[in-house]
Amino acid sequence: MAIHFSTDVAESEPTTSSKISLRDVTKRHGAAVALDRITLDIPASTFFVVVGPSGCGKTTLLRILAGLDAPSEGEILIGNSAPGHRQNAMVFQGDSLFPWMTVWDNAAYGLKMRHAAPSTIADVVGHYLNKTGMLGARDLYPHQLSGGMRQRVSIARAFANDPEILLMDEPFSALDEQNKTLLHEELLRIWEETRKTVVFITHSVDEAVTLGDRIMVMTAGPGRIKTIVPVGLPRPRNVVELRHTPAYGELVYDIWAQLREEVDRARSREPGQRA
Repeated sequence: MAIHFSTDVAESEPTTSSKISLRDVTKRHGAAVALDRITLDIPASTFFVVVGPSGCGKTTLLRILAGLDAPSEGEILIGNSAPGHRQNAMVFQGDSLFPWMTVWDNAAYGLKMRHAAPSTIADVVGHYLNKTGMLGARDLYPHQLSGGMRQRVSIARAFANDPEILLMDEPFSALDEQNKTLLHEELLRIWEETRKTVVFITHSVDEAVTLGDRIMVMTAGPGRIKTIVPVGLPRPRNVVELRHTPAYGELVYDIWAQLREEVDRARSREPGQRA
């Protein structure tokens, strides 16, 4: 197993160079295989979405990319086109804000830990809180916010820290459809501005097609790559209008057909289910 952080990604070619490369990455938990020989290239500035049935290793893959876990076998190459920047930031499914900090202090936390200048913190944090519609709530605490508002702050904090790679683990799964749609729109607007490399985990095919440039469908465990689908829908995207286009509906149908096979396979292995 090896993880390398290289500096050979050319800043002038952000859309063609691989930001993340995995070669035969395998992860075992004892005798159980969570990920099986994942080989994958993710170009810089790509919004890469991963879907798959429960237990297929999606979150395990994200944790490995975040450096929170190590593969049992294989190699990961992560290119860094901007030396000195934070390598990655992660937005979790659950509430990850510090409850004793205000909205402003939560969003500024990463920059403060990197000893950024106060003027830089003011400019950057103000920018992203404004982008996420949370600047007016800067002095509130997490317990005073709704779930959607807390996720807005988490997104602002992640982008404010200016990571090379943004890792998102089902960040909107607990939200109602209205809040989810609003956050999709806000995330897409910020991503269009920054063009960060994003790896986004979701169970929702609709969400995957709405956000992604490429969608990887994983098999039922052990997790392998079943297929990678290029989305090809034009950007920038209006979330509501996009979902009324024939191309969107066709993509959702095709990806769900691929995913349905794996969901059925996973269910057939559950206790009480016929193999």
